[in-house]
Amino acid sequence: MMRIGVDLGGTKIELVALNEHGEELFRKRVSTPKEYHKTLDAIEALVFEAESTLKQTGTVGIGIPGVVSPFSGLVKNANSTWINGHPLDVDIGKRLQREVRVANDANCFAVSEAIDGAAAGEFIVFGVILGTGCGAGLAINGKVHSGQNRIAGEWGHNPLPWMDASELNSTQCFCGNNDCIETFISGTGLIRDYKLAGGNAESGVDFAAKIAISEPLAQLVFERYIDRLARSLAHVINIIDPDIIVLGGGISNIDEIYQLLPKVLPKYVLGGECRTPVVQNMYGGSSGVRGAAWLWQS
Repeated sequence: MMRIGVDLGGTKIELVALNEHGEELFRKRVSTPKEYHKTLDAIEALVFEAESTLKQTGTVGIGIPGVVSPFSGLVKNANSTWINGHPLDVDIGKRLQREVRVANDANCFAVSEAIDGAAAGEFIVFGVILGTGCGAGLAINGKVHSGQNRIAGEWGHNPLPWMDASELNSTQCFCGNNDCIETFISGTGLIRDYKLAGGNAESGVDFAAKIAISEPLAQLVFERYIDRLARSLAHVINIIDPDIIVLGGGISNIDEIYQLLPKVLPKYVLGGECRTPVVQNMYGGSSGVRGAAWLWQS
């Protein structure tokens, strides 16, 4: 059985075809058209190219930077705004003449790592993407848990827990609220904090280089970041107590996270004890597209 996954991003659309063992058979990416029907055209063309090349048909799963509303059946909350308000799964399903499964890209990340990645074999997996923004997904027994409102895992838009006076009403999120977790622990939030402290870095890669040479200011800001990340993840642990937490996104490549975070987490987890593993992802930027394919694992 061949499974096709499509990662629909704001700048690129990537397709991967996997065999039943998760081995890659085909991969291709194209630029994302900034128009709905052209986006459908691009996905349709990629699927038919893969199937023509491999001479077999497959199931199709799509990861999107938003969700399909369970109430209207239309895409909402996507930062690729031209797909909002459209029944993407229905429209592409008609073109491909088969059912298509669509899930949030962070949920696809969690599923990918749960099936055969860094969390393989774990029952409850919380997958966190620490990039330009801050997303998360929840996989239970290798399947997406999206919830009644399709927003399970959107913990980045809760307030930062246990704020001190300097943090309260200090940030504004694109969602319209103040002091969201995303504004503090995303890569964007980390770089903003470093610049406010007087540092100079334009990306997470730049910041990681500062950490690697033990720059005192970067280390100070990073300690504050680890504390904020620990507070944020402690809320998740206190609520669902996942078997493992997998980190993705550019910030997840800073190795020091995995030494420092386990030391701080117990401070905020109920009872003062915590042995929840926090690990780096296995598949990097490919986790989302692989997870989209694995939406059809059963």
